[in-house]
Amino acid sequence: MTETIDIIDHLIGTEPGSKQDALRTRRPITKEHAQKSWLALFEPSDTTEVSLSERFAVATFVATLHEQPRIAAFYAGKVAGTENGAALLSAVEAAAESGKAVGPYGHYPAGPLEAENVDGPVLSLNETETKKLGSRLAAALQHAHLLTLHPRDARPAELQKLLSAGWSATGVVTLSQLVSFLAFQIRVVAGLKVLAAA
Repeated sequence: MTETIDIIDHLIGTEPGSKQDALRTRRPITKEHAQKSWLALFEPSDTTEVSLSERFAVATFVATLHEQPRIAAFYAGKVAGTENGAALLSAVEAAAESGKAVGPYGHYPAGPLEAENVDGPVLSLNETETKKLGSRLAAALQHAHLLTLHPRDARPAELQKLLSAGWSATGVVTLSQLVSFLAFQIRVVAGLKVLAAA
């Protein structure tokens, strides 16, 4: 992927002059900044805190949780292209399948919103799964699952799990940005497809 290929256009298969192209052209600043965000997260100049394989693995996992097979396949292809990619991809996809749920779940602090509390499954990786993924990535996927399906349950203690697994504070921020950006990207792709079909 290079700056000349817009990632969202690529994911929805936008052709020049198509309805999708016209829709995206109407919001040039949004288009530009979405692309810049993708480049910053997936083609960064520094991968010291979060490797490319970790970034693409998390993206594959999150897209699978969102039941977006085309987007998941795109990122899975990136994982497969990394060192030990086939084994890593297999472990990530297995974790995603075991973590699939409808969501969102979670509990609000004590107060009037408590009536909207919803219990739901939490991703729990066993020792074998954690070994295949590595403790760092296993913790990252559990965090991504939390942010994707249990956003109300995000607490400081959850961040400590990442730090304990070897993530730096900068890495935790990058990881959280990845999950947030993917949620945005997935919704934009889905919305553009609906609008183009209308």
